Amino acid sequence: MKLGISTYSLSNAIHAGEMSIQDVIVYIASIGADHAEIVPIGFNLTENPELIDVIKRQAKESGIELSGYAVGGNFSGLNDEQFQQELGRLKREVDIAAALGVKKMRHDVASSKDLSIANFLSELPRLAEACQTIADYAAQYGITTSVENHGYYIQHSDRVQALVLAVERPNFKTTLDVGNFLCVDESPVSAVRNNMSIASMVHVKDFYYRPATDNPGEGWFRSTSGSWLRGAIVGHGDIAMTDVLRKVKESGYDDFISIEFEGMEDCRTGAKLGFDYVKRVWNEL
Repeated sequence: MKLGISTYSLSNAIHAGEMSIQDVIVYIASIGADHAEIVPIGFNLTENPELIDVIKRQAKESGIELSGYAVGGNFSGLNDEQFQQELGRLKREVDIAAALGVKKMRHDVASSKDLSIANFLSELPRLAEACQTIADYAAQYGITTSVENHGYYIQHSDRVQALVLAVERPNFKTTLDVGNFLCVDESPVSAVRNNMSIASMVHVKDFYYRPATDNPGEGWFRSTSGSWLRGAIVGHGDIAMTDVLRKVKESGYDDFISIEFEGMEDCRTGAKLGFDYVKRVWNEL
């Protein structure tokens, strides 16, 4: 297992002008991480392609790997022209992943106001077609593409499974975020067990949880059933994280794990404490 940090974890510091992407990579290496996962929030590799070499050079100087590249995407509700435009845009993002030298790329697949299973099933063939096209394009670079369980629409473990099975490509899997299942009120322990066999990347994230009848105030958001969630330092939240990590380890997964922090604490502190927690627990399991 290679434990690292997603640059998303430090995006607050980037947005505040406190850190550049170079600073982020230096910091990630300084806490003992094996890798950095590149998520272009607070910087843009399409508009500023010169940053690709900057990132690669800094990672090499800092002695860490670049593990993956994660970008947005949406093929829901598009007409044919829009569908082709989105395919073209994501193919260009695959080119960026290849330029970074990574072999894993997550792209979002769909976002919809209609979260129903009926709508998902009606759109599934076209969503699968889009993912097939991108995976086939990425294959020339030896890149595995993936869908993450987030965004409410394709967040349940069974919907993720359905999409991966429909795409039917050896280089299309899931970026499994252990915490995001709570956003659709699914047990993280059960969902991780369900989907580990199709995971190409694992994100470790934690949340505080309160029932829908509470009114916790600022900083919280709702799950699909109305429960309240707030980002937490990994190990500090309400997810049974030791049990979750046990499921990951028992599956035989031996690849990149990225810490994702989106809590209210200082992002540098939050990322480091989460990293230290996962490293300790993994070694104890």
